Amino acid sequence: MKKKRIVIALGHAALGSTLPEQKKATMQTAKAIADFIQDDCQLVITHSNGPQVSMIHTAMAEFCRIYPEYTATPMSVCSAMSQGYIGYDLQNAIRTELLNRGIYKPVTTLLTQVTADPYDDAFYHPNKVIGRTMNEQEAAEEEKKGNYVTRTKDGFRRIVAAPKPLDIVEIDAIRALLLADQVVIACGGGGIPVLVQENHLKGASAVIEKDTAAFALADLVEADSLVILTNVEKVCLNYGTDRQIFLDTMTVAQAKEYSAQGQFESGTMLPKIEAAISFIGDKKTRTALITKLGKSGVGLAGKTGTLITA
Repeated sequence: MKKKRIVIALGHAALGSTLPEQKKATMQTAKAIADFIQDDCQLVITHSNGPQVSMIHTAMAEFCRIYPEYTATPMSVCSAMSQGYIGYDLQNAIRTELLNRGIYKPVTTLLTQVTADPYDDAFYHPNKVIGRTMNEQEAAEEEKKGNYVTRTKDGFRRIVAAPKPLDIVEIDAIRALLLADQVVIACGGGGIPVLVQENHLKGASAVIEKDTAAFALADLVEADSLVILTNVEKVCLNYGTDRQIFLDTMTVAQAKEYSAQGQFESGTMLPKIEAAISFIGDKKTRTALITKLGKSGVGLAGKTGTLITA
């Protein structure tokens, strides 16, 4: 019997922000993931990396400021560092939880590159804030390097593009690991953004949205379900008002209609809804679940969360 294949997208709550928070959070996250494995599902796990990559970028920029003889660290390298750093804690936490349950199954973190179109409009209109707060002089120096900055309430911060993913470079390796029945952690933080230049891959000064990459990953591995774990148990309409309505189920057509009405905030819930719509399309066998960490197992059983279907 064919195993159910699931892509799980972990949000900030599943990872924490600091080193101690991440260590603790991944132990809890591993319990939820192990439940799926115990139910004999095949898993690919992707995750956010906002606080982690920002911390790495800030640390590397500060190091270069103090020691100018060292080369500055590109954004793509910071993204790669965050994949390894998060994957290290996450795969070890899952391995420990599985062994505690008497399950032996390899868990592999794969440094994953995601290609982008160099002519994507996002490169002309960067909007993702990263790194430390700078003063006016430091911001001017960043602009001299060809980087974009934006004014914040505390000063200035760097901004980078968020292009759409075209392809996942290591997708064949991900598929091979799945066929070997391994748990795979891939496309962390949306993947390392790269541009194709003939036979060469060049790191891009950009970030890929985690939810958009999760859709691409789920589609390319032909997953049955995309599970997006966030900090709310269900999607709701009229969020934050006295007319708030929680949704148990939603069709793709309804999701499109609610999105057009502006029901979902662009920086939070909307990317998740768009990822679900893109993944399901008109495929009646595919589903997407948006729910809270720790609720995903009962969510797939139809007991909580918001289940989206064709």
